[in-house]
Amino acid sequence: MSTRDRQALLPGATLGVMGGGQLGRMFVHAAQALGYSTAVLDADPHSPAGLVSHHHVQKAYLDAEGLQQLAAVAQAITTEFENVPAEALRTLAQSRPVAPSGDAVAICQDRAAEKAHITASGVPCAPFALIDSEASLARVSDTLLPGILKTARMGYDGKGQVRIQSRAELAEAWAGLGRVPCVLEQRLALHRELSVIVARGVDGQWVHFPVQQNLHREGILAVTEVPAPDVDPALAAQAVAHAGAIAQSMHYVGVLCVEFFVVKAADGRLSLVANEMAPRPHNSGHYTIDACDVSQFELQVRAMAQLPLVAPRLHSPTVMLNLLGDLWWRDGVERTPAWDAVLALPGAHLHLYGKTSARPGRKMGHLTLTGADAASVRAVALQAASLLGLPAW
Repeated sequence: MSTRDRQALLPGATLGVMGGGQLGRMFVHAAQALGYSTAVLDADPHSPAGLVSHHHVQKAYLDAEGLQQLAAVAQAITTEFENVPAEALRTLAQSRPVAPSGDAVAICQDRAAEKAHITASGVPCAPFALIDSEASLARVSDTLLPGILKTARMGYDGKGQVRIQSRAELAEAWAGLGRVPCVLEQRLALHRELSVIVARGVDGQWVHFPVQQNLHREGILAVTEVPAPDVDPALAAQAVAHAGAIAQSMHYVGVLCVEFFVVKAADGRLSLVANEMAPRPHNSGHYTIDACDVSQFELQVRAMAQLPLVAPRLHSPTVMLNLLGDLWWRDGVERTPAWDAVLALPGAHLHLYGKTSARPGRKMGHLTLTGADAASVRAVALQAASLLGLPAW
């Protein structure tokens, strides 16, 4: 079904989501707040989104019966996870509007296709080479070393990535990754990490949130600050324009996050390169629930339901802390973090995702701090980090 042939779905309809994790849970909350019923397809009977949805189809993503059940109950469907099979989305699109499309998600699932699309959109990315054979391995230019070898598919949050210094390490790393298709990226002089979240409608209209400044630890997002404290307005505007160009050239419908590196040249000049994109709401945008008048999840609902996309407004400076399962463990003993002390802080907004077990590296929730000015919010965020045993930044 062409998205251009559909009419707006008003509250009272049922919206479906592929995937039952925390992003699906926050989508479900946003849809329900607007008056929609919701349906989740996820095989896990205890999935965070499935536990709070009106309907939970407990089937695998490619299960034909499960896809039929979701299409029977939902009038439009989205995804909460970039690794939901694109083929499943294409199957659903035969009978229901799906946003983003399976073709758009497929681009984001393959690093080589993703980089080709980013480049075709006129946006720079890190120099790279595709490695999918011994011959392509031998052809790799020395200019790409040192670099980062990344699996072309199924890598996220630092998974499937190996830092390499030499050709010998490259060959060893590729073998260690199972000789699957990989992308080798030149390692750049990273100065900052940014992200931009845009929402684009069927009619091509798009809106965006402010540029987000991010800090990662071990490949996983740790801290997001908005407004971005160390980003020149001209560079921020360029990042927004790049993200919009990528979405427009893909004819994207839905919420899209583009991550950027700020690279510092030898002469001190700063420039942007696109790192990767996510065809869904993003961890770095969770603060929008508490610090904006329209969240990234509400815009996800609006885009798929073909409702007006209003430009979101940041009403409070904010810092978001990612809460991983490590916080629940100290000296090998499981414990409950000091939420009472954290919630005594001004402007503290705690979001836990309803996951049944805490494991190191597992995203269990996030904490958003808001306030009247950026300096006071940062000070309170550092207090929260200290109470939780998180490092300062």
